[in-house]
Amino acid sequence: MAIALFVVVAGAFVYGYSYWKVGTKKLHGKLEKFRLPISPTTYDVREIESLPLPVQRYFRAVLNDDQPIVSAARITQIGQFNRGEKKAKWNPFSASQVVITHRPGFDWDARITISPGLHVFVHDAYVAGNGVLHAELLGLVTLADLGETPEIAQGELMRFLVEAAWYPTALLPSQGVLWEAIDDMSARATLTDGVTTVSLNFFFDSDGYISEVRAPARYRIVSGTLDAKPWQCRFWRYEIRDGMRIPLEGEVAWELTEGSWPYWRARITDISYDFARYPNS
Repeated sequence: MAIALFVVVAGAFVYGYSYWKVGTKKLHGKLEKFRLPISPTTYDVREIESLPLPVQRYFRAVLNDDQPIVSAARITQIGQFNRGEKKAKWNPFSASQVVITHRPGFDWDARITISPGLHVFVHDAYVAGNGVLHAELLGLVTLADLGETPEIAQGELMRFLVEAAWYPTALLPSQGVLWEAIDDMSARATLTDGVTTVSLNFFFDSDGYISEVRAPARYRIVSGTLDAKPWQCRFWRYEIRDGMRIPLEGEVAWELTEGSWPYWRARITDISYDFARYPNS
């Protein structure tokens, strides 16, 4: 009996994983379908001369003149995800992420381990102007399926913008980001894609790096419904990758009435890029 049960469970896992991979391939195909040419193909330091001073310091700290513009990124992560709504329930996860910078889009394909051998598969994505949030137990049982709404699209485009710290050429004015001064250590970035426009407040440390990003409101899921709350992302451990200085560790949290509620902590284990100047990009 035990052997038969093991065979059934193992078979279900293999089927669920294979089915999930098919859906992932479709999402990535759609990302590629809406990929657009990038111009200019390299960074010219002169384009930042009119930007707020903290933004100028940031680009001087993380980019070199003539840096190729990132057209795509592939990222792997490991970390912990808090599934709890009132009581923390931290579970380990691993994820691979594909990012297209123009037209903005990404797919975060994660495996959250909720107990030994039991995984929740997650697609958190922004594709062709639409947000996607889809979770399945073992790739078979749907736990969440949200998308095709302005709220989800807005939240996912916010995620693209904040995570541009990992592909920093996407934050340049030539790539569609508008910067406004707040004070000597912060500035507001605005990005528009189709009918969706988002703005985030970026805070910079004494080295010029992005240390924190905040949104006055971003939608989260509480008991199956959407609820807008202040949102905060923190970054640290900057290192050079392909000529760009990027953060390798971070944390994301909701700012609730009762205090900060972190729900994502992770580090990048690998990152690679396609650049606009190369024919295969």
